[in-house]
Amino acid sequence: MDTNSICKRDRNTPLDRTFIIDVKDGFKKGMPIMLGYIPVSFTFGLMAVQGGIPVWIALVISMTNLTSAGQFAGVNLIIGGGSLFELCVSMFVINIRYMLMSLSLSQKIMPLSLIKRAAIAFGITDEIFAVASLEKRQITFGYMMGLIGGPYCGWALGTLLGGLTTSILPPVLQDSMGIALYAMFIALIIPAAKYSKAALIVILVAVGISSLFTYTPVLKEISIGWVVILAAVVASALGALLFPREDEET
Repeated sequence: MDTNSICKRDRNTPLDRTFIIDVKDGFKKGMPIMLGYIPVSFTFGLMAVQGGIPVWIALVISMTNLTSAGQFAGVNLIIGGGSLFELCVSMFVINIRYMLMSLSLSQKIMPLSLIKRAAIAFGITDEIFAVASLEKRQITFGYMMGLIGGPYCGWALGTLLGGLTTSILPPVLQDSMGIALYAMFIALIIPAAKYSKAALIVILVAVGISSLFTYTPVLKEISIGWVVILAAVVASALGALLFPREDEET
């Protein structure tokens, strides 16, 4: 009986009842993530379009890059005129954690083809990884597609709504949206800084480095791309050194 069940999961075709059940289960558990992604991606759409990027390009970015921090940093570089090399390096530094998440999650995923594994890897985010890691059973392709599908659609929908909202607003309101963007960023980091000393230190270090390169006469000549890369690397490295993750006792 167990062997037959495993065989059914191995096929994972759309006509397989087990596959459909797994998709529904994953989609249900991904609903909270989807709802949380909409306001964040809405902000991304606002920022991108306000910076001169067309709505459809902002949407394409969100549909091909499911990474909030990476997208915000990347669009800032594009708007600020950063070079392609700076963009590539910053994306590598910011998003390298997804490679580690994928490697960790691969230990719980049943054997799949390369294409299916690539599809899962594309949809790995911090929240999706956290939910999938809590599963006690072996993870199937159908479950991951359901878990990824909802947040992916929510991220794209929020970007589209944010971009369209900005494009139809009068110039006066578009300019005022800059304040709303800063408020959104503050709202994203304050909860983490409030309950985690490590997060607070990392945030302050990153802000300090950014301010140093913004207001120091010589350092301010360095492009925004390298400032983002340096701030991310130094702040995260310092956080890892000062607040190493303790191994759980068995």
